[in-house]
Amino acid sequence: MNRRSFVRRRPFSTLWLILLIALLGWIWQERVALWAFPDIISAYTAKEYCSCRYVMNNDVEYCRGYVKQWLPFSAFADDPVSKQVMVSGMGRSNSAMWIGERQGCRLTP
Repeated sequence: MNRRSFVRRRPFSTLWLILLIALLGWIWQERVALWAFPDIISAYTAKEYCSCRYVMNNDVEYCRGYVKQWLPFSAFADDPVSKQVMVSGMGRSNSAMWIGERQGCRLTP
């Protein structure tokens, strides 16, 4: 009777199992940051677009290209009268508003 260890019989399965356990450990370690990630997409886009448009006074098309990301946003609204930008992406919404010349733009609650 030839009994070989599981590792010797299935080296690739063992490697995949070790990698899976390591990945799950990393996900657990970074769970707070990963949970915050969807908010970052819309907040970054709203704040940077507001700064590009109302602080730097660039045109709309330039600022749209400036904030374009690999992960697309689902809704985008720019109100030039109130100088406020609202962006939704990955199920989260954030807005930024131009405060003034010296303060620039700020995320609004």
